[in-house]
Parts: sequence; C-alpha cells; structure tokens
Amino acid sequence: MIMAKLISRRRMILVSAAACGLPLVDRTMAHAEAKPVIWKGQALGAVATLVLNHPDRAKAEQLIGQVVKEVARLEAIFSLYRPESELSQLNRLGALAMPSEELVALLEASRLVWQDTDGLFDPTIQPLWTLHARHFAQPDADATGPSAAQIKRARSLVGFEKVSFNRDRVAFAKPDMGLTLNGIAQGYIADRIVSLLREAGITSSLVDMGEISAIGRRDDGTPWQVGLADTPGGFTAGDMVIPLVDKALATSSPDGFRFDSAAKFGHILHPRATSVTPPCRRVTTICGNATTADGYSTAMTLMEPDHIRDLVAKRTGISVDLVTSAGEHMRLG
Repeated sequence: MIMAKLISRRRMILVSAAACGLPLVDRTMAHAEAKPVIWKGQALGAVATLVLNHPDRAKAEQLIGQVVKEVARLEAIFSLYRPESELSQLNRLGALAMPSEELVALLEASRLVWQDTDGLFDPTIQPLWTLHARHFAQPDADATGPSAAQIKRARSLVGFEKVSFNRDRVAFAKPDMGLTLNGIAQGYIADRIVSLLREAGITSSLVDMGEISAIGRRDDGTPWQVGLADTPGGFTAGDMVIPLVDKALATSSPDGFRFDSAAKFGHILHPRATSVTPPCRRVTTICGNATTADGYSTAMTLMEPDHIRDLVAKRTGISVDLVTSAGEHMRLG
C-alpha cells in the first residue's frame, strides 16, 4: 500500500505508506500508542504531505497550522503562477527592489548548484520553457518543435550570470529574461518546514513538499521509507525503496511532463544544446538538505552517468540512485 503522488511537470515519485506506519516491504505493523497526524495539501503545485509524530495531538495540529501558513508565505515569494508573487513581479518587470531574505537565499543556493553543475542547472531557462509550452499549445503546432530562430532568441536570454542580486535588488541584464525556481524551490520549502518543526522540538516527521526530508526515524525506531517508481504507471515490487533518517531526497525525471503528445519534448531543457535526449530516465539525489538535492537532481538528468559519478566523488554526503535512458539502474556514492 502506498501514497501516490501526482505526476507533476518535474517528478515521478511515490512515497510509501510506511511513513504512516504501514510498511512497504516489512509487513510487521508498528504499535505506537498515538497515531501520527497527517496533513495533505499542495506546495508550488505539487502534492504535499506531512507526517508528524507527537504525543500531544492538539499541539501537533497546531504545528501543522503553522506549516500551512509558512508554505503559503513561501509560495507568495516563489510561485510562477501567482501574479503578485515576488518571482512573478521580477519576471514581469525585470527587476525587484527589496527582495525578501528567502528569495535572496534561494538565489544564492541556485548559484552554487549552477556553478557545481557547469551551468546545467540554470533557473533562467524559463524563456525557453515558455517558448516550448506556447508552441505546443497551438492546435496546429509543428511536431518538430519551435523554429531554430525562436530557440536561438530564447537561448540568448538564458544564463544565470545575467542575473545580479543582493539584499537590495534583483535585476536581469536583458529584457524578456525570466526565472523559474521550480527546480529547487520545493526543496527549499521542505528545508524551511524541517527547520520550523525542529525548532518546535519535533524529532520524528516525514516532510514532503514536492521533495522529501526526514526528521529522525519513525516512532517505532525504523527509518522512514521512500519508494521510487521507475515508470509513470505506479509502484511495483521491483522498484527501489530508500530508507531515510535525517536526510533529504529529491527526484527528477523527463517523463514528469512532456510538452507534446508524441512525448519527444520533455520539460527538463538543456540550457545550451538543442534536441538533447536526457541520458537519465530518473535521477534521485540523497543528501543532507532538500534544497541541494532538488537542484542537483534537476541538473543530473542532463548528465552522463560518468559525469554524475565525478560530481558525487567531489562532494561529501551525497549519493545518487538513477536509471539511465537505456534502463540500467545505478547507485553512485
């Protein structure tokens, strides 16, 4: 039995009901005196779930109320689809005065992942994404995709080095640029919720805000378990189960969203190359925080496995579980 997440534009991941005390592999039931409090909602368009173990149910529900407010506050900063969010204002105007502390922090985190991945993670990919979305939304869309001239113009707007930011201002170097933080913001939100819960004394929780972070263990002392479905059809016995204790996990897949009915154009776009087939069908990154895991999993979908292996070797505390486009399963780190 599992809790299935919707297939979003970025993800193909299933969270096992082991989070709720229903083991996915081990059929031994946990006999906790108090059942966990479970909240389900949305975060940046993704299905979100919070499993909270707390001896006082009233206090647990109060904490969940605080979590809901915090998610709403962060969405008002990072959402692409709320016209008055900070990100929407920045994309509309090309500059934003007095950005929030959270926006600057996430841009700083994005710059680190951008540098680490040789620019494969690039939040300024939004003009290219918008071009494909608008192209294939037309009823008579050319099945070969946007024209070379259109792609060249959109790609001229891509490059995180064209974004300047500090605590006073965020600005684009060119008109018509745009940012998307969908490749990292869900991880950041998960980290913020984890911090909120830890500050409240929580020692056992599974936080899923589109990316997943585990606080401690389940109330029976066993690790939280996350199931990774390698196909959109659902979880099968042959798929991976990842145990999590005080770790975060993020998954990216080009199959999470396709622009066209022929499924040739995926939503994870290469910032520099044209018509690149992602070498990986699924990439799952496990590390100490969900922000880094989220950004890395996005970029690694565009990397060859050897490149991923080299990057993991240079970074401590990071491991990767992936399936190549040819169907080969690999564990790195």
